[in-house]
Amino acid sequence: MKIIIAGNGKVGAMLTKQLSSEEYDITLIDSDVEILEEIEEQCDVMTVNGNCACMDVLENAGARSADLLIAVTGEDEVNLLCCHTAHNMNSRLHTIARVRNPEYTKQIYEMRRTYGLSLTINPEKQSAIEIYRLLKYPVFLKRDTFAKGRVEIVELEVSKEQKMCGRPLSELETIAGCKILVCSVLRGEETITPGGGFVPEEGDKLFVTASSKNLSIMLKNLGYITQKIKRVIICGGGRVSYYLAQQLIGSGISATIVERDYDRCVKLSTLLPKANVIHGDATNEFLLRSEGIESCDAVVTTTGLDEMNVIISLFGKSCGVPKVITKISRLENNSILDQMSLGSVISPKKLSCDTIVRYVRALRNKEGAAMSVHSIANDQAEAVEFIVDDNTKNCGVPLKEIKLRKNILIVCINHKGMTEIPNGDSVFNKDDTIIIVTSGDEVIYQLNDIFQ
Repeated sequence: MKIIIAGNGKVGAMLTKQLSSEEYDITLIDSDVEILEEIEEQCDVMTVNGNCACMDVLENAGARSADLLIAVTGEDEVNLLCCHTAHNMNSRLHTIARVRNPEYTKQIYEMRRTYGLSLTINPEKQSAIEIYRLLKYPVFLKRDTFAKGRVEIVELEVSKEQKMCGRPLSELETIAGCKILVCSVLRGEETITPGGGFVPEEGDKLFVTASSKNLSIMLKNLGYITQKIKRVIICGGGRVSYYLAQQLIGSGISATIVERDYDRCVKLSTLLPKANVIHGDATNEFLLRSEGIESCDAVVTTTGLDEMNVIISLFGKSCGVPKVITKISRLENNSILDQMSLGSVISPKKLSCDTIVRYVRALRNKEGAAMSVHSIANDQAEAVEFIVDDNTKNCGVPLKEIKLRKNILIVCINHKGMTEIPNGDSVFNKDDTIIIVTSGDEVIYQLNDIFQ
């Protein structure tokens, strides 16, 4: 499968590394020769130097014979023109464009028809949605949704106050008061696929599968204190902050935005008349204290600098803020970030890459392809959702009689809206949804790939 990636910024670089590692035929277009030379040293890809919206450049990149074009340059208009030009050169070509400007939000569906787009992505809007979902359940460090919102895999940190600390997982269902399954554990930098005898320790991060309706029951019975978010301080006034404040205000939650650029403050005040927009430096301790950081329910750091976000989040934690969410653009230093008390970490480029990778895998395997793909446990495991079809093996066979490949765990079966956390007697049939977690190195493209 031949893929053209236009633009080698943060998202483009991550996509290039991910898709080339999965052995797709990648051609990368960028206007910076040095960037292209650097990526050629790191990945097995072809490169073309030039303007990706130019027909000659697309011709050199092989657009007429390509299967997919992903346009992720820093300019929305260039991405749109690139996709439009390439689609006119090859009507069979699938195209994905990154479109970030909020002014295009209302017309995005019309633009998809006009520019021949198969998919549009907006990293900042995706991030805002993810942050809002985390604020609804502040104790979760991460939330991934499956089966049209009926099932979730959530990340919880174990503290000595929780009832499950020091108790084997075989007792967890009784303690939680509902059916749940721990599908993965992150202990330090080690990822563990636990059995019933595994005993969680303080500091462990558990990835728990549960139906969405059981989340509040689970938290209450496990001893997690859930506090409704009423007031949020957002540090940084970029696109993520705009989309997030929009959602918070719509839900009746007070939103204060701290932004150092005066013109941006004026614009935000016009776009979000119900938000409290403060002109100032979010790293200023006096300013944050005067805005009541010690009494707010959550702090979200969304400035354009990772270092600034880290500093503000650490200060928020030191002030006793119950929920802190940190936006990080560069994830190369995961091990360092894990040692810091940053609360939930959100990466816009990672969210976008996950969406695009899911589309690529579905395009490669139109029958039996994954419906959703989420990275968990510091990217050391994947949670993948499939639909059982006519070609799926072992339909109607109890799970205890099925031999799965190493490092594969079936964590949930959804029977036409009825969610089941499976045991050995569980079975799946056509049209059911299956969620699996894999910690192996091989990519699971189709459901049948999980069987021995």
